Amino acid sequence: MIRWSQKHTHLYGGPAFHLWARVSPGGRAVNLCNYYSGTFVADVPGELELGIYMGVWADEFGHLKTSEDVYKPLSGAINTTVVLYRDEALKTLAKISANGGAPTVIADEVARLRSPTHPPSGWHYLHETGYSEIYREEPTAKGLIIHARADDAQGILRHPVDFPLTKTTTVRWQWKVDEHPSRDPENHAISHDYISLAAEFDNGRDLTWIWSSCLTPGSFFNCPIRGWHDRETHYVIRSQQDRLGRWYSETRNVYDDALEAMGSSPAKITAIWLIVLSTFHHRSACASFAQIKLVNDEAELDII
Repeated sequence: MIRWSQKHTHLYGGPAFHLWARVSPGGRAVNLCNYYSGTFVADVPGELELGIYMGVWADEFGHLKTSEDVYKPLSGAINTTVVLYRDEALKTLAKISANGGAPTVIADEVARLRSPTHPPSGWHYLHETGYSEIYREEPTAKGLIIHARADDAQGILRHPVDFPLTKTTTVRWQWKVDEHPSRDPENHAISHDYISLAAEFDNGRDLTWIWSSCLTPGSFFNCPIRGWHDRETHYVIRSQQDRLGRWYSETRNVYDDALEAMGSSPAKITAIWLIVLSTFHHRSACASFAQIKLVNDEAELDII
């Protein structure tokens, strides 16, 4: 593991968060999508490079946007085994696993490759926070539902849109939280586990409507995580008085909320995000989202 703080011993991350790889020169940086293992196909020929990630990526090729100073308080290590396959990875691993005596991590990777969890159609993981397998879709008679299950994991799912932000623009959705990852205020960097839906804007910022563990609905704050503070604003709309396991319908005027919480309202919504995060407390988060749409006086856009 990699420890983020000597003072707060619960702040640490494992390989799924920190360990990234790329083939250089010119390859795209990728992270593990399972806690202890991952498999990928090289996108270019070259030399395999491994790195510990901390901060925010500037692009998909592993260039760091944030200062290298964020690495200074880190301690720990990740012991890594690299396997190069001459044949298709699943076929090779399954053969090793079938012989008996193979490490559990190989059997786990075989199971993952045989039944991969792909992002819902039209959605992809935000590269800055890495690929994971915490979201899955379920078609129902009433429409598509996106379920999220994060056990000491995280993931931001992004759906690109091109929708004008006017004074009448609203975002509407239904959601249900079955298990909340935090018992502490999410506006501190040591306890920033939460569940939310967000709008990404054309100015590079985003506003997230969060289901908090204990903060007061109607309150808002900039993200307490370094590198995200000037980019992301959180607006609390659900909290401890709201029942777990129950569906709620939301309608938020995006223009009004952005003006109130961010001080200005951008011109356009460029994406909708789903955010589930449970890596600070190392607990579990379980939530579902449905019937997401953007509406104004002139148009209506169904996301799911």
